[in-house]
Amino acid sequence: MIGRGATISSADGAPVHVPVMLAEVLAALAPKAGGTYVDGTFGAGGYSAAILDAAPCRVWGIDRDPEAVDRGRRLAERYPGRLDVIEGRFGDMDRLLGERGVAGVDGVALDLGVSSPQIDTPERGFSFRQDGPLDMRMGGDGPTAADFVATAEEREMADIIFRYGEERYARRVARAIVAARAEGPITRTSALAEIVRRAVPRSNDGIDPATRTFQALRIAVNDEMGELERGLDAAERTLGPGGRLAVVSFHSLEDRAVKTFLRGRSTIESGSRHLPPTARPDPSFRLLGGRAVRPGDAECRANPRARSARLRAAERTTARPWTLGPSAAAAAGRSSGPAPRAGGSVS
Repeated sequence: MIGRGATISSADGAPVHVPVMLAEVLAALAPKAGGTYVDGTFGAGGYSAAILDAAPCRVWGIDRDPEAVDRGRRLAERYPGRLDVIEGRFGDMDRLLGERGVAGVDGVALDLGVSSPQIDTPERGFSFRQDGPLDMRMGGDGPTAADFVATAEEREMADIIFRYGEERYARRVARAIVAARAEGPITRTSALAEIVRRAVPRSNDGIDPATRTFQALRIAVNDEMGELERGLDAAERTLGPGGRLAVVSFHSLEDRAVKTFLRGRSTIESGSRHLPPTARPDPSFRLLGGRAVRPGDAECRANPRARSARLRAAERTTARPWTLGPSAAAAAGRSSGPAPRAGGSVS
């Protein structure tokens, strides 16, 4: 189970959070004096602290997790007047910052997925390595993973496990969950993990058979792919010209979405000479590097959770954003609406 960053002990024995690819993210953001930056996935505050240490600037942290916000308020005492942490979703960053008079920021950092403090706390229900309630919510509201496995139809469950977990045995897993819940509620992480392990053959790669199913349920419970789509659009609207966007992802679904977004908004398509010209907005981003940046060997050895990390970065141009904000969309007669639920069939 992958989490953002790692917790190590300092020389005096105190826990210190080290975010994944910290040096690479700082290089992409290039913090400057007087700048304003957004840490859209605040977590344990590792990126925020590093940005604030790199330059005399201002950072706005955002996190839907009340516990992360509490940690952020304590961290803010180290940086009087320079760090503010907001409880909310990074997909709403333009609204949250706009309400506080902030616009045209110089950088946005997004570190996707579950944070290390969340995954290392059994009571949050993200990990099968220690028993805990089957929760998986990043925030404190909405249905839990236990609610989902108790009520989802078998086909819907299989679709989600296949789509978000890329689990080839998704139908078998869903069938096993439905059979098990007929015997009694599935409310603990250890119980669900055992159900999945009995349904999925163990592979030679050393990955626990429950890994992909737990990933899929977590993504579904928190609407992570929908939030990522909204967050990228919001970052485009929030960044000023020359502002930098740095996104660290941990699995192929996230990385593919980031890659598609940035490449789409940084390319001018010439179109076909056989078709009428189509109106297309000017590029709103310029890619910083053609490929995703991967962590170095030393970091992967020190923090195995970093092995699957990918960093993509881009710089905002002077072009207008391609997407309207929620209020502007409503005025134009459009609804941003919630992300569609997973559907379709498993192939």
